[in-house]
Amino acid sequence: MNVNGRHYRTIWVKKDDESIIRIIDQRRLPHELVIEDLTAVDDVAAAIKDMHVRGAGLIGAAAGYGMYLAALEAEKGNSFDDYLNAAGKKLISTRPTAVNLKWAVNRQLKAIMKGDSPADKVAIALKTANDIADEDADYCRRIGEHGVKIIEGIAAGKNGNPVNILTHCNAGWLAFVDYGSATSPVYAAFDKGINLHVWVDETRPRNQGASLTAWELGQHGVPHTVIPDNAGGHLMQHGLVDMVIVGTDRTTYTGDVANKTGTYLKALAAKDNDIPFYVALPSSTFDWEIRDGRKEIPIEERDPDEVRYIEGICEGEIKRVLLTPKNSNAANYAFDVTPSELVTGLITERGICAANEADILNLYPEHKG
Repeated sequence: MNVNGRHYRTIWVKKDDESIIRIIDQRRLPHELVIEDLTAVDDVAAAIKDMHVRGAGLIGAAAGYGMYLAALEAEKGNSFDDYLNAAGKKLISTRPTAVNLKWAVNRQLKAIMKGDSPADKVAIALKTANDIADEDADYCRRIGEHGVKIIEGIAAGKNGNPVNILTHCNAGWLAFVDYGSATSPVYAAFDKGINLHVWVDETRPRNQGASLTAWELGQHGVPHTVIPDNAGGHLMQHGLVDMVIVGTDRTTYTGDVANKTGTYLKALAAKDNDIPFYVALPSSTFDWEIRDGRKEIPIEERDPDEVRYIEGICEGEIKRVLLTPKNSNAANYAFDVTPSELVTGLITERGICAANEADILNLYPEHKG
C-alpha cells in the first residue's frame, strides 16, 4: 500500500542487514508513522503480544520472521533444534486465538529441519519467511479480485449511488502484509471507479477501526465514516448498509468465524435486516482441526486496562486517560465467534464459497478426509 506516495509492506527485511526485520509500529498510528527494528525472536514475540503488529496474516508473517531470527540465534551456539522448538512455542503462545501463528511456526519448523547444517537451516528459514510474506500479499490481492465481483453486482443496482459497506476492526493492509482481506475488495472496487463508501466501526477497546482502518482508507482516498460500535444496527434498519465485509483470526472448516469482539452482533443485525455478511480470509486462517467454533476456538482475554483506559493525541502528544471509575472491574474478551449460519459467504484467494463444510472442502479438496 502507498503511504504518502511511497509503497510499504507491513513487515520486511532490512535491505542492507538481513539480521534486522522492520515493522510499522501500529500502536502509534494514526498520529505517527514509526518504523521499528526487530533483531531477536523475543522482540518479535513482544511485538505480537503487545500489538505493535496485529491481524491474522501479519502476525503469521511476523512469526515466520521470528523463527528466522531464532535460527540466527541458534546458529551462534545453542542446541539448534531445541532452540527452534522453544522459540516456536513462545511465538504461538503470544496470541491464542489466531491460527496463523501456529501455521507459520509449524511451516517453518518443517522446512528448517530439512537443512543439513546450521547455515543451511538459517538460509531455509529466511526463504520460508519471505515465502510466507509473499504468499500472504498475493492471496490478499486475489481475495480482492474475487470480492470485487460482489461489490460490482451491488453497484449495478444502485443507479450510481454509492455502495455502502460496513466493516469491523481492521482486516486491512495493516492486518496483513499487503492489500488486506476485508479491504482488498474495497480497494479493487475503488480503483475500478465504483462509487462506494465505508462505514468504519471504531472497534473498542483498542479502536483498530477508528485508528487503523480509517487511516489506511484515507491513505488510499476511499470515502469513509467512523461510527460508534453500536451504530451499525441503526444504519442497517434505515437502508444505509448494502453489505458487511469483515476479516477473521480463525475460521473452522465448517464455517464458524472467530473475529474481533462485536462481529457476532453485526452478523445478527445483518441477518435481521437481510444484508449480506461476508468474511474475507486467506487459506492460512482456516483451522482444519476444529469443527465447532463456539466450543473449540480459544478466546483471548487481554489486559482489562485496555477497557478502562484510552489513548489519543492531546497538544501534540499521545496521552492515556482513565475512562472508568478507579475501582471498577473490567473484562476484555478480544474475540467472539460468529456461527456459520449467519455468514453469507467466505471470500478466499481461491474464490467465494458458502460457509459450510461441503463448500469449503470443495474449494480446498486437499483437506478432505
